[in-house]
Amino acid sequence: MTTATPSRTTGSAPLQASPMPLPTPRGRIGEALLRLLTGATLDPAPLHSAVAAAVPGPTRSWLDHDDLQIALTCMYELHHQGLEGVDDDWEWHPDVLVARSLLERRVEAELRDRVIAPAPGATAADVAATLFATAAADDAPSVSRHLARRATQPQVEEFLVHRSVYQLKEADPHTWAVPRLTGAPKVALVEIQSDEYGAGDPARQHAALFAAAMRGVGLDDTYGRYVDHVPAITLAHPNVMAMLGLNRRLRGAIVGHLAAFEMTSSVPNRLYGNGLRRLGFGADVTEYFDEHVEADAVHEQIAARDMAGRLVEQQPALGPDVMWGAAVCLALDGWWARHVLAAWDAGTSSLRRPVR
Repeated sequence: MTTATPSRTTGSAPLQASPMPLPTPRGRIGEALLRLLTGATLDPAPLHSAVAAAVPGPTRSWLDHDDLQIALTCMYELHHQGLEGVDDDWEWHPDVLVARSLLERRVEAELRDRVIAPAPGATAADVAATLFATAAADDAPSVSRHLARRATQPQVEEFLVHRSVYQLKEADPHTWAVPRLTGAPKVALVEIQSDEYGAGDPARQHAALFAAAMRGVGLDDTYGRYVDHVPAITLAHPNVMAMLGLNRRLRGAIVGHLAAFEMTSSVPNRLYGNGLRRLGFGADVTEYFDEHVEADAVHEQIAARDMAGRLVEQQPALGPDVMWGAAVCLALDGWWARHVLAAWDAGTSSLRRPVR
């Protein structure tokens, strides 16, 4: 993979279209997939046999299965910015879709088994109250508190590297839900997404502000630059977002996911900003986090009541999936936080390979 020279400029700038560099395969699935996508072979049989033969990861989980998660990352990227050197025709190619569907079913089955969600209630007010109560009851360890109080600069860099996998395309997986909704839930979703995309100013896109934060600490803000550096559990959350967003049958879950995502953002981002200021970073680095303190305090109300709540009122059958999607968001973030903090508490890196 080509390594770009890190940008040292500060301040936000409009994002440039850039396909993701081809990541390094982490096993048979990834190897077979990339050989197919790059034209090294025309035979899909090795990909399908590798998918069929795969077993769960070291902790008997598909979420820490490096080979499966890097393959899903590549497959989903075909629907976003694309992959370097890969023809766009692969986006909806049956050979890729069959393999992706099998991988998705395994991830979804595990999440259905591990993540239990409360009943949603019948009214928008009931749904919102249950969502807020679920978020408040979450007992996952807090990376944001660690960054605010104790994190070193290398740990801050690792945090930004982890987050860059999703944050450099922030909001995109949730946007897949727009054409799947109608009426009040659709309007609420578009209102949230408009702010995520800069409210008319390309330089104010949240992804652009995050890229500026990366540049401010001396990291490379190239799209997908650090995919090879992060573990499977980091890839799993944006992959699940893409799975929920791209499958219409899971539209309730992607709405619930976004609701929980917005409801658990404001306070952590205040702490992230405080931690960065503690280490001496300026507004070019903290602006992304400071922006989310106010924006997401507003978004959480819209997401819980007007989007998720109104959707359940509209389509009661989607209620269980709305709550499950919210619970999945909290669970995935918690599992990632435990990985990161366990590594830091042990004095080791939370990444697969060093940043520098």
